[in-house]
Amino acid sequence: SSSSHAPSTMRPLTEDETRTVFEKLAKFIGKNIKTLVDPPNNDDPYCFRVQKDRVYYVTESRMRMGLSVARGSLASIGTCLGKFTHGGNFHVHITALEVLAPLATYKIWIKSSSEMSFLYGNHVLKAGLGRITENTPANQGVVVFNMADLPMGFGMTAR
Repeated sequence: SSSSHAPSTMRPLTEDETRTVFEKLAKFIGKNIKTLVDPPNNDDPYCFRVQKDRVYYVTESRMRMGLSVARGSLASIGTCLGKFTHGGNFHVHITALEVLAPLATYKIWIKSSSEMSFLYGNHVLKAGLGRITENTPANQGVVVFNMADLPMGFGMTAR
């Protein structure tokens, strides 16, 4: 845990933290983890930083710019992917959706009749499914889209 650090310092992830984060993200984006760290056609690689148990995804150039801000003045930098629980698990936040959606290995599209139900936190029943990526296994992390291809959230498949 990060209790040994000053509360507002942004720091790189430890090896264990990196493994935990990558294992969780891989449930949604599989081998595209490589693309996440080093996107093609991009001279500015991304890095991960932790602040108050939250994990941020930020370009290295923006990270360097953030170093010039006084330690107590910087609220956050980059996109929050999620946070570490007290038990050391990693929970993906909805703010990670814009980063993960384009890289998702398995996707489901829900019918407009099921959109609100999903957004209010209910399961998507088979009747509400519009499309699903072929050969999606059970207990697979998926990104949920509406029929207009707008990413709406995350989920796990059941069978």
